[in-house]
Amino acid sequence: MKVELNINGALRTTDVEARTTLLDTLRDNLNLTGAHTGCEHGVCGACTVLIDGEPSRSCLMFACQADGYAITTIEALAPAPGELSVLQDAFCEMHGLQCGYCTPAMILTAHALLKRNPAPTREDIVDAISGNICRCTGYGQIVESIELAATRLRGTNEGGAR
Repeated sequence: MKVELNINGALRTTDVEARTTLLDTLRDNLNLTGAHTGCEHGVCGACTVLIDGEPSRSCLMFACQADGYAITTIEALAPAPGELSVLQDAFCEMHGLQCGYCTPAMILTAHALLKRNPAPTREDIVDAISGNICRCTGYGQIVESIELAATRLRGTNEGGAR
């Protein structure tokens, strides 16, 4: 079947089987490889993308179900090719990533949080990322990265992560 998806602000058309997940469609059909395959049961969060601005597990949604929704992947957050968003830069600066497998999902989850709440508490941040598993960092540096990005974004009056 043919599906038309609104991905990162552009309409993309591709052929999929009815049983093809959004994750597989993004990675295999559209070459958007930032969302990662982890548990394939919606538990680990590695496949997180934003659907209408909210973190969602792309392994639990069929591509044909995504019609009509605005899908944002990690590839859309950089302001320009070769540049990093404030949030991405904070993750690098604060060592909020190790192997990088969970990083796109963590950043997208943090992006959604900072859009809703530009001044989150540490508890807000921990709660927001609680659905994303990281096996490398112990989460402390991830939380610190999000705190730094929030501070910087408030200072630039951007009102949310780009």
